[in-house]
Amino acid sequence: MQVKYGRPLAYTAIWGAIAAAAIAFVPDMFPDWESDPGPALDAYAATADMPETLLEDGTTILVGDRNAGTVVRLYEDPRCPIVADFEASGAKAIHSHTLQRKTVTSYTLASFKDKTLGGDGSKRAVNALRAALEVQKFAEYHAVLMEHQAETEASGGYTTERLLRLADQVPGLRGESFDGAVATMKYTDFVSASQAAYERTGDDPAGPGTPTIVINRTMLGGEDYKALFDEDRAADVLAVVEDRPEALNRRT
Repeated sequence: MQVKYGRPLAYTAIWGAIAAAAIAFVPDMFPDWESDPGPALDAYAATADMPETLLEDGTTILVGDRNAGTVVRLYEDPRCPIVADFEASGAKAIHSHTLQRKTVTSYTLASFKDKTLGGDGSKRAVNALRAALEVQKFAEYHAVLMEHQAETEASGGYTTERLLRLADQVPGLRGESFDGAVATMKYTDFVSASQAAYERTGDDPAGPGTPTIVINRTMLGGEDYKALFDEDRAADVLAVVEDRPEALNRRT
């Protein structure tokens, strides 16, 4: 797959302080789904109220109103410390805009960190997140795992026992079905397929790295990418794109 590079978003006032950086346009790496914006609807009251869907490709998890005008695609490995940093910063703005139905967020979950860090914690966490999706608790559980990632890695990693203990923090998640799926690695096929989908993203056969952040069909890089690790700047980025969707489509 060829990746085309265009100019950064520095031509807008909000982006004026951001240095020039490459932005990759990747037209053929996504499932056959696009948002279809309609009339503005009331915001979701809480994370638990947002719909969660596994798309037809079998690996993409969609959270929020699929008809939102802006699509943010996230590629994450649960054990990646940079992912945890992102989730504690700029991802909060994405979550807020998803609650407001301005943005819909999709997740592709990788598990390559097990090779570099040892063990199988990423695979177990991805399996558990897939189990949480079955009861519409993916987003809530994902937030808990990210919040506790550093301490989890420092104390044995994402074991079955730890994953279940963290699940206690999500009301209504624990139960025979979820607990059994976590203990038996029920969604091993999903874990493998999701990793393969991650590896197909971009030009590097090993995958683009995590977190990879794509807004609509543009993969952000360089200083523009770094801006998304600040909650306020990330909110500004989303506001620009929501107001002017073509901002990410202007290319040389």
